Amino acid sequence: MKAVVLDTDDQFRISEIAEPVAGPGEVAIQVGYAGVQYGDVLVRGGHFPIPRPFVPGFEAAGEIIAVGEGVDKARIGEQVVALIGGGAYAEIVTAPAVLAINASGVDQRRAAGFGWVTPTAYDLVHTVGGVRGGDNVLIHAAAGGVGSLAGQFAAAAGAQRIVGVVGNPGQVEYARRFGYHEVLTRDQFPDVLGEETFDVILDPIGGPTRIASLARLAAHGRIVVYGNIATFEPVTVSANDLLMHGQSLLTYNSNLASQTHPQRLADSAARAMALVADGSVRIDITAEYTLADVETAITNLAGGVTHGKSIVHIG
Repeated sequence: MKAVVLDTDDQFRISEIAEPVAGPGEVAIQVGYAGVQYGDVLVRGGHFPIPRPFVPGFEAAGEIIAVGEGVDKARIGEQVVALIGGGAYAEIVTAPAVLAINASGVDQRRAAGFGWVTPTAYDLVHTVGGVRGGDNVLIHAAAGGVGSLAGQFAAAAGAQRIVGVVGNPGQVEYARRFGYHEVLTRDQFPDVLGEETFDVILDPIGGPTRIASLARLAAHGRIVVYGNIATFEPVTVSANDLLMHGQSLLTYNSNLASQTHPQRLADSAARAMALVADGSVRIDITAEYTLADVETAITNLAGGVTHGKSIVHIG
């Protein structure tokens, strides 16, 4: 079968490789579309210790064509999106059955766009951040795949005010489409906010942005960290200072959750999928690539060129 392989020389190539076979507790999926996500950027940059050659791609939408031992054969023919640890940029991929999420209510393009970003945004807002009615919410990377969804989930949760922060002026109007009351560029944050504070802040940026965000937490506020787009340099936080104001710094790692509590992640994904299927939440797919363009897709995401969600058409 055809697949995109990240080789030992850091180059992406379309190669012919053996078809994978579903093992115990797994399903095999004929992939129609794959989602592009930040894990692809991290793998290309060497931030994950994954042996090469490696078939990247962490989100596969398609049809189950075979099941392994212990999986109900009735699932053959089911339309799913699979949250996986690699292999999606290929014609066939295997996935844990528990993380092959039923996507019968949406088409394959939207299912690929759903990927990891939608359950991640759902959990950031509902499970970890605990956004409640009347909360003030600040969301960094508001024009990205997670940010464009998190704004919608926060609005549905009853947030009183939702402020987004984007990387450049060209992303401001785009982010406004997704439930934000105000959108700032990163160089405007936090100065234009005056003394405003927030009950929940979602931060995948890190570095000075994280420090500035901590200073904007309201009493009993929660900052949720789920990435380090700007820098991997650690930010030191005083637990005593947080305690004094009843504040919390929380983290979210969906990849780890898939390994330690896959059913919990699957449950969040199913709830998020229902909201997508009924139109309550919109996935904005802004770019579609072919297998030959995977490197371009990943480069565009890493460079902040991408708005919303990008997908790759497999076949």
